[in-house]
Amino acid sequence: MNAATGFVIPAGGGKIIQSPTPGRFFALKLLGRETNESIMMFEETLPAGTASIHHLHHDSDEVAWVMSGEMTFKIGEAVTVGGPGTCAFMPRNVPHAWKNTGRETARVLFLYTPANAGGLIEKLSEHHAMNDDERAAFFERHHWEVVGPNPL
Repeated sequence: MNAATGFVIPAGGGKIIQSPTPGRFFALKLLGRETNESIMMFEETLPAGTASIHHLHHDSDEVAWVMSGEMTFKIGEAVTVGGPGTCAFMPRNVPHAWKNTGRETARVLFLYTPANAGGLIEKLSEHHAMNDDERAAFFERHHWEVVGPNPL
């Protein structure tokens, strides 16, 4: 794939990453190395109750578009609940968290620009057990900062 000339990922295409959480998975659509680090995009399937950590990205903005289900977003101090069609913008250096607060599995399209922070998601396919120090180094390597547990 060549970002200079463009490319298409067909329906059902992309790399699938299974999560240790039953029913949760990531469908990687656009990888940073394929877009000259411009963007990274993936679709995540999130069973009810699935939540992110409370975190921020130092060098990437994040966008989430809810395709199905109900998601609650905390961006800075603002908390918003939204269903299909809801779009959330999480700017770099602003703490944020999200949670599937609906009763059904949700599907959300996530995008990072530039792609740097998305590298962490790409590396999840290599999951291996990490101690606290290794986990902290992993997040730091991808310019993520964990603020704390999910407040939602």
